[in-house]
Amino acid sequence: MVAMDLTKELIDAGARLVEKLDKHGLAPDAAFWLYSAEEQAWKLLLVEVALAKKGPKAAYSEVQKILAKDGKEFLHLRLEDLVIEKPNAPIVELIRKAVRTGPRVSGLRFKNNVIDGTLVEDAYIYRVA
Repeated sequence: MVAMDLTKELIDAGARLVEKLDKHGLAPDAAFWLYSAEEQAWKLLLVEVALAKKGPKAAYSEVQKILAKDGKEFLHLRLEDLVIEKPNAPIVELIRKAVRTGPRVSGLRFKNNVIDGTLVEDAYIYRVA
């Protein structure tokens, strides 16, 4: 059972961040909020080959620059809410098997779905290319 709601403010901030990453040449191949039952929190997963190649520290630094520059737009979004993930991460591969949005930024709720025997409790998908 999901203990914390994914607010409209977080959904909107996530969409704006994906759009900003696109404009800065760091377009995520996949971007989605995922509920972590272990942490009882939502995490915004950003999957991008170029960021992943730079290493986690550099990738988070790039995202932090965008968040800091446009701080008023991201009042509800903290760096701690984000996870830079590799394209071959198990959860990314699972979501990719079930959903493909193409390159645009969409908004798709993906709740209580089982993919290859793994439960995806709750997710909000912007992009899975």
